[in-house]
Amino acid sequence: MNGTHEFLKHQSVKKVFFQYLFPSLLGMMLMSVNILIDGIFVGNGVGSEGLAGVNLAMPVFSLIFSIALWIGIGGGTIYSIHIGEENMVKARSVFSIAVASSLVLLLVIGVIGYFNVEMIANLLGANASTLSHTIDYLTVLFLFGWLISVQQLLSIFVRNDGSPTLAMVALGMTAIINIGLNYYMIFILKLAVFGAALATVLASFFGVLVLLLHFFKKHSNLRKLSFQWSWHALRTIFFIGFPSFLAEAGVLVFVAGYNLAMVGLLGTEGVAAFSVVNYLHGFMFLSFFGIESALQPMISYYHGANEKGRIKESVKIGEKTAFMLGAILFITGLLTAPLLVSLFGLESEEVRELAVQGIRLFFVGYLFLGLNFVYMTYFQSIGKIRPSVIIILLRSFAFILVLLWMLPKLLGISGVWLALPIAEMMVALLLFFFTRKHVVR
Repeated sequence: MNGTHEFLKHQSVKKVFFQYLFPSLLGMMLMSVNILIDGIFVGNGVGSEGLAGVNLAMPVFSLIFSIALWIGIGGGTIYSIHIGEENMVKARSVFSIAVASSLVLLLVIGVIGYFNVEMIANLLGANASTLSHTIDYLTVLFLFGWLISVQQLLSIFVRNDGSPTLAMVALGMTAIINIGLNYYMIFILKLAVFGAALATVLASFFGVLVLLLHFFKKHSNLRKLSFQWSWHALRTIFFIGFPSFLAEAGVLVFVAGYNLAMVGLLGTEGVAAFSVVNYLHGFMFLSFFGIESALQPMISYYHGANEKGRIKESVKIGEKTAFMLGAILFITGLLTAPLLVSLFGLESEEVRELAVQGIRLFFVGYLFLGLNFVYMTYFQSIGKIRPSVIIILLRSFAFILVLLWMLPKLLGISGVWLALPIAEMMVALLLFFFTRKHVVR
């Protein structure tokens, strides 16, 4: 057992949580900067049609990212449980199986997507003005998107193996390189949306190189690899990680649902306004993954070590942190919406006004989203998948789809913006009144 795992075992839960939280939160926010930077550079260098085209391709980005979370969180949870049980060989084998299975799955998706890219772009809602931009972005994702997924997968395991700071540094390096490459690709080489996509995947490649440094550390459990293929282990990884896949797949449904609702109400201008909100949402949303990334190794380790009191304490700290983060993000959106929209260099006053309205209504959801994430993470980290899946199905599929269908008929464009906040609020209330007392008392 290395020094970090001894730290998990003997230090106070509060100290452990913040030791994991700050690098995890900063790392996730740095990663989300990649998405935000794409939007800012595309908005200023290509225009609103390019911005809308990239946004239409975002569901595929979400699919690639969801596979990393599916296998990464599933594998990372089992890895930490084995570490808590002090079974290092099994832990290393889980890592090998996770990497191999993710690469195979991404290869299949990449091949199918590349040869059907135009059909997929049309299915995602591209029209005559956005089709070429959407195809350009999708082409790069299908060819090289596996780099984004591998970086996230390695980041999860490196964090679970006791190096959250290195994971943060890798994501920070990715963000910095992405800024430089975006400027070079879009403004110097004039590659437009294709250049933005290429910058993102190339930056991820450098992030992977940084993460590989962990495997040369003297006290790294992953320094000695072990590959013992096991269908049972693979099924367990996919089973435990399924809520993370479903949560990110819910983003795919959310983006596609909002895009279609906007196209129906306002056409390309509506999609452009939503693309601004969605870029900002990608930044804010991933910050909650930072809390998940801090809680998951802790709760999984405590579960493996049968430390029930520490698990309850971890959940309580997670609740408080999630609410504080949500309140900060909501107030930020309320006070600085015009400034945030101005970053994207939009020429249309109508699109700018729509985006400002959207931010102020949409960001209400952050007051509730954090609580939902904490409980999804709790159930997943102790291997209870059914409650975690129910939470995700309600917030990401059932409630939001019904609300996207109902609210625009009653409230117009305001109803579209409020669909996600109301969906998150409904799930949070259900958790607070029917689930919380069984977990923290």
